[in-house]
Amino acid sequence: MADLEVQEKDGKIYCPLKKAWHVSTPEERVRQYYIAILANKYGYSLEQMDQELKVNNSKRGQGKARADIVIWKSEQDKKDKKAAFIVVECKAENVKVRVEDYYQGFNYASWAHAEFFVTTNEKETKYFNVDPAYLPQKLDEVVAIPTAKDLDDAARIEQIKNQTKLFTRDEFTKTLRACHNIIRNNDKLSPEAAFDEISKLLFMKIRFERDNKGMKVFTKQEYLDAAQNHEKNVRPGLKGTDLYALSYMQFLFRTTKEFFKDDRLFDDKDEINIRENSFIQILEKLETFNLSDTQDDVKGIAFEEFLGTTFRGELGQFFTPRTIVDFMTEILDPQEGEVICDPTCGSGGFLIKAFEYVREKIEADIRSKKDSLRLSIEGNDYDALPEDKQVKISHSIDKMQAALNTELDTGIEDSRMYQLSRNCIYGTDANPRMARTSKMNMIMHGDGHGGVHHHDGLLNVNGIFEERFDVILTNPPFGQNVDRGQLISEADKFTDEEMKKKYKKKYGAAYDEALKQVDDHIGESLLSLYDLGNTSTLTEVLFMERCLRLLKKGGRMGMVLPEGVLNNKNLQAVREYFEGKAKIILICSIPQDVFIAAGATVKPSLVFMRRFTNDEESEYANCKSEALAEVTALHQAEIDKLEATIAKADALTELLKDDLKKAQTKLKQAKKDKKNTTSVETEITTIKKEQADNRLNKKTAEKELKELYKQIDEETKPVVKKKFDYDIPIAKIDDAGITTTGAASEGNQLPQLVDEYSAYRIQNNLWPVLNNEIIYAMNTDGKYCRYIGSQEVVLNEQ
Repeated sequence: MADLEVQEKDGKIYCPLKKAWHVSTPEERVRQYYIAILANKYGYSLEQMDQELKVNNSKRGQGKARADIVIWKSEQDKKDKKAAFIVVECKAENVKVRVEDYYQGFNYASWAHAEFFVTTNEKETKYFNVDPAYLPQKLDEVVAIPTAKDLDDAARIEQIKNQTKLFTRDEFTKTLRACHNIIRNNDKLSPEAAFDEISKLLFMKIRFERDNKGMKVFTKQEYLDAAQNHEKNVRPGLKGTDLYALSYMQFLFRTTKEFFKDDRLFDDKDEINIRENSFIQILEKLETFNLSDTQDDVKGIAFEEFLGTTFRGELGQFFTPRTIVDFMTEILDPQEGEVICDPTCGSGGFLIKAFEYVREKIEADIRSKKDSLRLSIEGNDYDALPEDKQVKISHSIDKMQAALNTELDTGIEDSRMYQLSRNCIYGTDANPRMARTSKMNMIMHGDGHGGVHHHDGLLNVNGIFEERFDVILTNPPFGQNVDRGQLISEADKFTDEEMKKKYKKKYGAAYDEALKQVDDHIGESLLSLYDLGNTSTLTEVLFMERCLRLLKKGGRMGMVLPEGVLNNKNLQAVREYFEGKAKIILICSIPQDVFIAAGATVKPSLVFMRRFTNDEESEYANCKSEALAEVTALHQAEIDKLEATIAKADALTELLKDDLKKAQTKLKQAKKDKKNTTSVETEITTIKKEQADNRLNKKTAEKELKELYKQIDEETKPVVKKKFDYDIPIAKIDDAGITTTGAASEGNQLPQLVDEYSAYRIQNNLWPVLNNEIIYAMNTDGKYCRYIGSQEVVLNEQ
């Protein structure tokens, strides 16, 4: 049988299921081209399909009352009006369509008892298994739909239903491991070097597929065809350092480095360090995955699992368990618009969770706004309207959904997701491999990588400087010491003038000031930059101060810390330092088991603090002043007595000095007159003894006064705490969701603690909740806009 061809002429398109010519609208074109795919690729006959099938149910709000394409298992089932097998919903917008935009289709698929539901537009197609146990809205995304040949094979259909996102994620994880093994076997590279090569190739693949807007996958054949053209038509005759004189593999990597140059992912001298046959084998392994549009939670979690087995098992790298990352993020509850940082980001776990956490809030808000706008567009009498008006309303709903979907696209400037991705997520790591891994990990999870840098987390860089952040989440290195001889060097300076101009434009005078932290202290000790540098050289102590400095007034932070920081007597000065600058809002003791699988032996605690607001700083200063005055008053008589003793000693010092001078003059004259000097010498000895006694009395009084002031200082501290009193919630968790082997445990208590703490902190107003209500409406020009107060932003149209 010949393939079904789509016929178009004179602005019309032929619809074989209707045996009629229809106006060639964008949506109709999508529908007819997909009908051709169903016939030619999947083998479905026209006799077992229908289009624009009217919905026969009484539920209001189903959108347009016709399903785009319906497929039955057989022509006879269609005639007998049996349950449909597949329902297809078509849209015309060439944008990433969200599943909730297909509410008409998936509701119809559920009510029609279809087993599969398909969404398609000009760019992408997604497949879902309709779960009958959750009518009418439970969908599980799968990787394919059955072909006509599969219809009589119940086992095959069940297998397809089970090939869910989890299947795809597992397959991707296995594929990454297989790629790793190819390099280790073919090129004999170490595990970390093999990982670096995979990272390079993944970045090349991402760049290729993004350049092609997800319409092409970077396949083995794509590469071979382009490489052949490069070797035949481009490279001959070129010599030296010319970019095009490189092999095609190295040429692709060089252009990829240029594409990501602002991210400083690779060193200028980096190149591909594997054989071309390894490169081609890896491309072949990866070609079933389009990294441009594979769902973020699929490729992201897969990449994390690959990281976990590669780094934990072979490189000994330390990772914060996901249960802890989730818990700490949920406790601090970052909001849209807040700026978030991890100055020791490692593989990016905290940054990714914060990004996903805020993204989910944005997506939930968009879904809610779509629902309310849809109902307002439909009106109360939608079901009674003529079909042509229902179609017109449906198109209006599609326009609204497409407009609001632009808010979820990280590539559209000024969209809500663009702002989150580009302006709200920041991190540093001193290890270049981990910084690059963090960037890759974030790209796999949906982006936000631009704010991550390879840099010493204790030094300012680009967007990471003092009083910039609303939320900090981090797991700093434990038990290490910063060498007192470690100096700030010229290598620490940021010298890219082009990038400096960009940052100065973005951050203004604050960026100039931030650069001075390094530029004005070349040759000085790193420890000298920190108040606690003289008190402790421990990395966790310095990073606690660093994080506090990075926070805005009123900003909040969560840190994984060794329990000793909280109860070690040697670190009392450190605790007092923080008590004078921040409120402790939660201390959570967790089992040592949590980090044993990662190779850590120190018992950890999770410590949450909020930096004082301006008012709290003033309040604390006043409490301290009042407490000092009160305690000092209790010892004033003793102070007065000691100060009087010191003053008397000072006065006596001057008298004795004069007496000694006179006696020495008398002695000199007696010697000159050759008189007996015994009495004068005795007088001088007596004066000197009085001076020594007086100095001792003064020194004793001064020492006693110093000790008294030290005593007053110690006595003042509990008075300050009493005056500046607040509750410090303390929790002890016996099961944090992970065992000593790294496996998930069954009695995770952290989610319950999140619920309890959330209620507690809202009730006690521990920090203000942002209330920037966003409204969407159509303006007088017929364009959908975002309104925050009086601010209007016209949404990009795709």
